[in-house]
Amino acid sequence: MYLIDHVPVSAPRRTADGYLVADAYVARTGIQTYLGEELGRPDLLNVRVYRPPEEVFSDATLRSFAHRPMTNDHPPEQVNAQNWKKYAVGQTGDEVVHDKNRVRVPLVLMDQDAIADYQAGKRELSQGYSSEIDWTDGVTPEGEPYDAIQRNIRNNHLALVQRGRAGSQFRIGDGRTPGAPDLSAHPQPQENHMSDKTILVDGLSVVTNDAGAQAISKLQQQLKDAQTAAGAADANHQAVIAAKDADIAKRDAEIDSLKGQVLSDAALDQRVQARGDLIGKAKAVHDTDYTGKSDAEVRKAAVVGKLGDAAVAGKPEAYIEARFDILADGAKPRDPVVVALGDRVTYRQPVQDNGYAASVAGLDYRTANQKEA
Repeated sequence: MYLIDHVPVSAPRRTADGYLVADAYVARTGIQTYLGEELGRPDLLNVRVYRPPEEVFSDATLRSFAHRPMTNDHPPEQVNAQNWKKYAVGQTGDEVVHDKNRVRVPLVLMDQDAIADYQAGKRELSQGYSSEIDWTDGVTPEGEPYDAIQRNIRNNHLALVQRGRAGSQFRIGDGRTPGAPDLSAHPQPQENHMSDKTILVDGLSVVTNDAGAQAISKLQQQLKDAQTAAGAADANHQAVIAAKDADIAKRDAEIDSLKGQVLSDAALDQRVQARGDLIGKAKAVHDTDYTGKSDAEVRKAAVVGKLGDAAVAGKPEAYIEARFDILADGAKPRDPVVVALGDRVTYRQPVQDNGYAASVAGLDYRTANQKEA
């Protein structure tokens, strides 16, 4: 992972050639705070990264601070042999030393524009380096909690910048020989590491620095996103409730409709009587099976059976009903008992006697008198 750290520039020395040289503390052990976005973790606002002494003071890390190109601001890419002439304005020396918790290197600015920027107030340094982030949390020996550990630190370049991460703790010249004159052309202005910004928070004006403004902006966006998500969830919930209410209302309407279709005992008896009368009339008009037919279908079937299909073709139901009533009035009503028994009872016509019964009676009388004699 490629990272950038900042340290301030102060009290350089000018050489006879016009170069600007100094010693600067450019790295330290301990905890530094990064934005989560810098470490590929936009879900985190800030990350406390611990630099153990064994990582900062390892031979490979210390060697990576020697003979590094210096740049005026950070270039858009890491510096290498192919682009060195394009970005380099100076370099670091090879006398890299460290004390209890800091690393010091000599450096030289050789480009006149970069020196002029320094003289105009550009005072701090920023490391451009790569490292591995071990997402292991814990507590330092000094009792400070951290979220991750920085390992395999390798410096790529050292940039002159307006503002640095480390503020005024590290400054070029901290390790210079006591009493050495400051040969810079202009006195140093007062350090101004962070500019004030006014942020509107819930209708209130809050004065903070760049980092605070960025943190507040991120929190405000997270709050807005949460409110949007909550609004969407509430709308979905209301839609589900409305759908269930509509379903319940539909079921209630169906139940009320079914209740209205239930017949009382008296109404049922009346309906049975009316149905029986209709079937009786229909069979008087035309004797056939009317099982399973509605009242209208019974009337139509009776008329068709009596007069044929042409009699009802294209006619409305009211016409068919009137035609049925006329036919039923002119038909001889049938015995309801016969209708109930399905016409299984047949009537036998009386046979004329023609004296046969009297002859049989006389014969029976003579036979009886002979037996008595």
